Amino acid sequence: MKDFEYKEAAFAIVSFATAVICYLAGAIDAGNLILLVTASLQVIPLAIDMVKSLMRGELGVDLLAITAIVTALLLKEYVTAAVIVVMLTGGEALENYAENRAKGELDDLMKRAPTTATIEVRGSSKKIAISKVAVGDLLIIKPGDVVPVDAEIIIGTSSFDESALTGEAIPVERRVGETLLSGSINGGGLIKARALHTAKESQYEQIIELVKQATSSQAPFIRMADRYSVVFTLIAFGIAGTAFFISGGQWIRFLQVIVVATPCPLLLGAPIALVSGMSRAAKHGIIVKNGSALEKLAQVKTFAFDKTGTLTHGKPKVTSIKTSNGFTKDQVLASAASVESGSNHILAQEIVGLAVAQKLKIPTTTSQHEEPGLGIVAMQGKQTIIVGKRSLLEKQNIAIPKNTKTNTTAVYVAIGEKLAGVLLFEDTLRDETKQTLAQLKILGMQHSLMLTGDNRSTAEVIAKKVGILTVYADTLPADKLSALKNLDEKMRLVAMVGDGVNDAPTLAAADVGIALGAKGSTAASESADVVIMMDSLLKVAESFKIAKDTFRIARQAILLGISISVVLMIIYSTGRFSPVSGAAVQELIDIVVMIYALRAHGPWGKTEQILANL
Repeated sequence: MKDFEYKEAAFAIVSFATAVICYLAGAIDAGNLILLVTASLQVIPLAIDMVKSLMRGELGVDLLAITAIVTALLLKEYVTAAVIVVMLTGGEALENYAENRAKGELDDLMKRAPTTATIEVRGSSKKIAISKVAVGDLLIIKPGDVVPVDAEIIIGTSSFDESALTGEAIPVERRVGETLLSGSINGGGLIKARALHTAKESQYEQIIELVKQATSSQAPFIRMADRYSVVFTLIAFGIAGTAFFISGGQWIRFLQVIVVATPCPLLLGAPIALVSGMSRAAKHGIIVKNGSALEKLAQVKTFAFDKTGTLTHGKPKVTSIKTSNGFTKDQVLASAASVESGSNHILAQEIVGLAVAQKLKIPTTTSQHEEPGLGIVAMQGKQTIIVGKRSLLEKQNIAIPKNTKTNTTAVYVAIGEKLAGVLLFEDTLRDETKQTLAQLKILGMQHSLMLTGDNRSTAEVIAKKVGILTVYADTLPADKLSALKNLDEKMRLVAMVGDGVNDAPTLAAADVGIALGAKGSTAASESADVVIMMDSLLKVAESFKIAKDTFRIARQAILLGISISVVLMIIYSTGRFSPVSGAAVQELIDIVVMIYALRAHGPWGKTEQILANL
């Protein structure tokens, strides 16, 4: 958050207060000098910025403020000039507060990147800096290690957690000849792999670069007040010019109109509404990083969603248990839990957790033997228990009927020498996903997309359940970014909703990035414009409503201020009222606009109830 604007506003207020004290003490000249210096110091940078804006072909509301201050100083209406300066600097301070609030960095994403690698040199292992890994180096990747660079497996089989890259929660088995992506985590046995790329050319580094590029390529959003500035400026100068000519060229008449035409309502209405809306969002666990993001969110037409961890829970759940050979579901689950109780594998944790939740008696195993990448063979008393992939049971000569094949993730369980059952897993839909999509449509969402690293069949099943028609599946971060950038202009503005490191580039590249920060990575939160602290997708719809409410009120506050100012300009063009009184009346307009803008801090009633009734 920048301090200059706040110091500038404080300086203007202190100078004005000092001048008032001088006036009360009878030191009129000293008070005038203080206000003259203060106003002059303010008008110089304003004039420079105005010239730059005019050279770019832009006309902002600052032109009116400069004209009013300069005219007041030339006519020695120092108090009038000072009042304008105080309100102008105060408005800028509020606006910058809204625009620079809680700007995130990419430090955490950098910290997550692998820094070292273990390579094999002449039969011995050696740890080196990741930057020194060369194409062709033999990498040793132990269980729990992060893959340092993109590589091809030459020895071993293991499961790898690629969620940081693809967003897919279920680990993927990789065998000899298959490619490993940097940033994925080895969740199984020892692997030896040949480096395919250097660190700079590998997948994880590409994610970091994509975030940087997407962030730097975003165009600044036009300040809301400037959209009304041209018409308001023309009206103000038209009325002031008319009063000047009718009065026979009296500049005081020009000043009388311009004073009540100063753009304080325009400058104050939007930032106060912004700060109020951001405060309202924060009360509901939604952090909006800047006013521009809130304004864009209010105008979003398309919402793009990551699947895993966003539309779904992000954790595989046991959806059904199929039994065979007379075994019961409880026997299958309890036996599987007894074998998996010591494992950190995500599927093992789900099995054990479900058995505990169902209060099953979990027997103990006397010995275990792990088949890397396939499963575990254990002894339970005198019986052999096998838990793992279909191929493991077939390797142990367990007969498996053809009709037990499944397209979903499955764990097979054999008790003795017979197939006991199959546990089927799915990444289940969040309870609030359908409701969220329905609310977004009512609030004004025109299009919805799904961008996911998961396979197309699984993605389309989820999309169909929630009513999303456009699906981009089997995507890596670069693919998601490309899909987002190539959207039809009719579908913009676009908000991207995600929660993982792999979503960081698209969160940064979207017009508005929305991160589910409660369970997502810090990198995703830092790349996003809006961070939802609670693990609830419903907060996406709530943030959309708050943004729309905020800018409806901001727009109304600005138009209210303009309307009152126009009426006062006509009244003051008669010449019956002094410029100082105009400055005082202008203060009343500012108060009215501020009070109205503060309505954005609402709502008048609980947001949750409003959304529930949509």
